[in-house]
Parts: sequence; C-alpha cells; structure tokens
Amino acid sequence: MCLGIPGRIVEVHDTQGLPMGVVDFGGVRREVCLAYVADQIKPGDYAIVHVGFAISKVDEKEAKRTFEVLREMSQLDELEWMQDLTP
Repeated sequence: MCLGIPGRIVEVHDTQGLPMGVVDFGGVRREVCLAYVADQIKPGDYAIVHVGFAISKVDEKEAKRTFEVLREMSQLDELEWMQDLTP
C-alpha cells in the first residue's frame, strides 16, 4: 500500500529551476519536490507527501490527525529508520 504522509514545510528553495523544500515529518526532515503545490504553500504550511513529491496542501489540524493515525497503525516505521540517517 502506498501512503501520502503529512509533513510541515520548513524551507522553500529553487534547485535548478525546480521548486524544492525541506519537509519535517515528526522530527525527520527530507528534501521534497514542491512543483505540484508551489503556488499554494509557504514555510509553516502542511502538505501530503508521496514518494518525494508534495501532492496537496492540507490544514494543520488534519495533518496532525492523519500523522497520529498513521503512527497508531504502525505505518510510520519507515520514518523511524530514516531518522537514523538524518545528519
């Protein structure tokens, strides 16, 4: 099953003409492509991220609720091992 995971946009920047950003997933930060939502988001906003792409903006309340449901379902295991890779 493929999941979109909510994360908070921490930083927005341009990489070779492509809108990119850093997204925080409960303490794990990853570089994400923002091309699909570049005109809708800014730092502090939340987005649903799927395979490295922010695919939609979501409000903070819904993002936090979804993140907690995924945590309870043990669907965030990937983020836990990724946290070890974070510099």
